[in-house]
Amino acid sequence: MSTEIKVPVLPESVADATVATWHVSVGDKVSRDQNLVDIETDKVVLEVVAPNDGVITEISQEEGATVLGEQVIALLGDADAAPASDSAPAKSEDAPAAQSAPASEGKEVDIKVPVLPESVADATIATWHVQPGEAVTRDQNLVDIETDKVVLEVVAQEDGIMGEHIHAEGETVLGEQVIGTVKAGAAPAAAAPKAEAAPASDSSDSSDVLTPSVRRLIAEKGLDASKIKGTGKNGRVTKEDVDTFLKAPAAAPKAEAAAPAAPMGDRTQKRVPMTRLRKTIANRLLEAKNSTAMLTTFNEVNMKPIMDLRKQYQEVFEKRHGIRLGFMSFYVKAVTEALKRFPEVNASIDGDDIVYHNYFDISIAVSTPRGLVTPVLKDCDKLSVAEIEKGIRELAIKGRDGKLSIEDMTGGNFTITNGGVFGSLLSTPIINLPQSSILGMHKIQDRPMAVNGKVEILPMMYLALSYDHRQIDGKESVGFLVTIKELLEDPTRLLLDV
Repeated sequence: MSTEIKVPVLPESVADATVATWHVSVGDKVSRDQNLVDIETDKVVLEVVAPNDGVITEISQEEGATVLGEQVIALLGDADAAPASDSAPAKSEDAPAAQSAPASEGKEVDIKVPVLPESVADATIATWHVQPGEAVTRDQNLVDIETDKVVLEVVAQEDGIMGEHIHAEGETVLGEQVIGTVKAGAAPAAAAPKAEAAPASDSSDSSDVLTPSVRRLIAEKGLDASKIKGTGKNGRVTKEDVDTFLKAPAAAPKAEAAAPAAPMGDRTQKRVPMTRLRKTIANRLLEAKNSTAMLTTFNEVNMKPIMDLRKQYQEVFEKRHGIRLGFMSFYVKAVTEALKRFPEVNASIDGDDIVYHNYFDISIAVSTPRGLVTPVLKDCDKLSVAEIEKGIRELAIKGRDGKLSIEDMTGGNFTITNGGVFGSLLSTPIINLPQSSILGMHKIQDRPMAVNGKVEILPMMYLALSYDHRQIDGKESVGFLVTIKELLEDPTRLLLDV
């Protein structure tokens, strides 16, 4: 019996999506909760995981294909249909022996914190991915270093064996500080006689034990993965295992419910320290609220012209440029043109001065597993629609994978945030300092509208512009927002510059 692999349900404001990356091929054996494929929308990348163990028997939509919500893109057959795996047990039996055996000697190589930008004073060790004594391969990610804005990966320079952790997770470190060692060139020695009892066949590859979706869930809940017992194939930790672990602490009070002096019952709580990124986001949002005269003005836009244009040219555009035509490129184009017409909005306050920028770098709010970040799309006035789409896609993928660099996050004159992908109908976005304004896009929703004295059902979207009233007057803010509305409702004007 085959199981259908489907695209996740898409938000109402997202018309379609793109198959970004297949992580498996036809004939591959997969395990429950293993990430099979990444599905990309205008703003986020969604992971589709295997609902159960089995074999990929068919992939009906290849990478780059445009797909709809809940569309079938592959079939998963029963595990019995898998090719014979006689060699697999031998491999798994050898692995623990190699892991548990002592390593031969090799030269020690220092693991250092990367060079930090001048604006970043220190960093925090977020996660060690390799424990002392474990084998490492060249370019394998050893540790995540978290700064105020981005997470930096430190990879192994050579094959070898992980040495000691000089600094543990949560410790504050400086640029180029030594935090650990690797015995480069060292190899595990022959298996010890008792090593075959070690059940560590999967521990050599943490990416197999914890799928991306499970890793994200564990990180969100602030759990220690080593304390969660895996019930999946080869000891794999599944989402159900995480849920069971979360419910376990509540079971003890329930068992003692008969005792008359149970003060808390099953009411439990958990205290988790904020990550460095979350603390930075919190401080910047609070600073924006307290240090600016922030005001929000609203308007609405009829999205039918753009939706019709996308429908007409989507297929030709994708064939020509190799990328799907989304809404965000229109938003960026309209904002860039409006910034040209209203230089007060494309400016910022520095002390007692107003700094006017003669370039157009736009920050795009991106939701990542670690929090909301605003990477920058630079020189938008010089980019075509296709180049904007490719730039946004690259930033979204980097954000998902934790690969955003300091350069990606630096600068920006204006921010666009699209809460519509999560279903938000209306909001008041907070300014991204030191910028002076931010544009909020929202859910596209059919509403009855009066057109030439008649009622028509049109796909409408609310626009919200939050701005610093110390710098931007009401006339400029309203004119800026109306310009964006007019450009989006008649996208031909973006091409003709009228």
